[in-house]
Amino acid sequence: MKFPTIWLGKSIELELSGCKLPIQGEIIDMGQDLIVVYGDQRFIYVPLHHLQSMHITKADDPNSTSNLPAPDPELDHNNISYRKILMNARGRFSEISIGGRTLHGYITNIMNDYFIFFSPFHRSVYVSINHLKYIIPSPTNSTPYSLSQQHFPMQPVSMPLSRTLDQQLQKMVGELVSMNLGDKPYRAGLLKSVDNNLLELVEAEGNTLIMHTDHVQTIHLP
Repeated sequence: MKFPTIWLGKSIELELSGCKLPIQGEIIDMGQDLIVVYGDQRFIYVPLHHLQSMHITKADDPNSTSNLPAPDPELDHNNISYRKILMNARGRFSEISIGGRTLHGYITNIMNDYFIFFSPFHRSVYVSINHLKYIIPSPTNSTPYSLSQQHFPMQPVSMPLSRTLDQQLQKMVGELVSMNLGDKPYRAGLLKSVDNNLLELVEAEGNTLIMHTDHVQTIHLP
């Protein structure tokens, strides 16, 4: 189902699954699988499959003069789509939201169902495309925490990349891994096996647990 064009130009508030705070702003563009909201002087790209509810806000009162028109976005919006925005944001300092928390850094690689996000705090994070709540690319030449480029060198991932996240998890068998960055369901331990969409993880106390890979939002190697 295509997003109704009647919402274009409306000031809205929307709630996303897994996000604690609503997103507010004006819908300035839309595609088959995402909408673009301009709010707080930022362009927020929201995949539609996380949309729980949305309503028009009082800010959309036609007599209101408090809202300035949105500037032209730096990213290409021709034939806009979720995957195309990820491609266009690659290498640009961005904020992303996964599972109720945000990360700041750069998309470095995009695979079939996941991408690599390089963060100053976590280094290379493998992010499930299905679990990304939104992405906010920053203006050109922005850097994290106002660091100069020489203080923030992007490092390549330490292992070859597979096409899918399940295949990548199989390459991590035998490694200590951290999943979901502290958000529920947070897991960390020794990845013992991955088979038929189920992974086996040995935690610090020696307990073994089974987890379905659909619930893996992010994964990184400590």
